[in-house]
Amino acid sequence: MTDANKKFLVGVYDDDDVALAAVTKIKNAGVKIYEVYSPFAIHGMDIALDHPRTRIGIAAFCFGVTGFLCALLLTTWTMGVDWPMIIGGKDPISLPNYVPAMFELTVLFTAFGMTIAFFITNGLGPSVKPLLFDARCTDNKFVMAIDLGRNKMSEADITNLIKATGAEEVSIKQI
Repeated sequence: MTDANKKFLVGVYDDDDVALAAVTKIKNAGVKIYEVYSPFAIHGMDIALDHPRTRIGIAAFCFGVTGFLCALLLTTWTMGVDWPMIIGGKDPISLPNYVPAMFELTVLFTAFGMTIAFFITNGLGPSVKPLLFDARCTDNKFVMAIDLGRNKMSEADITNLIKATGAEEVSIKQI
């Protein structure tokens, strides 16, 4: 679902601890928070927002296994089947000789795979326009965005609730 032409209530906080406490209070009041933006990671914010646990470790393992298997196939095929060579009196298919190549391709596939997965899952790219509710969230402010279409409380009630939790500014953004 696209976020085009949605109405958001945006609260700007000056302190990360105040923003984290505000998320808990606002969620306990029954308000669904769209997202919280901050210039740095806030410990415990993902739990407060009920974000699911990341599966990035599984992706890294899969990319690493793919790299390992490709290296094993490449070295076994080239050195043992396609053009077998006896080097130092060892068999053409000698796995200890292949360890450096297997390690390097495992690391290479994992690094490139994770970089590509990061860009895809986060919707990043050269032609993507970022969803920015307040430009100061990249400098020193903490911005909470609440989608008014997903909440049953009135706009005025949510505004008062945000102000009561310590927001220094509350505004409405049409994005």
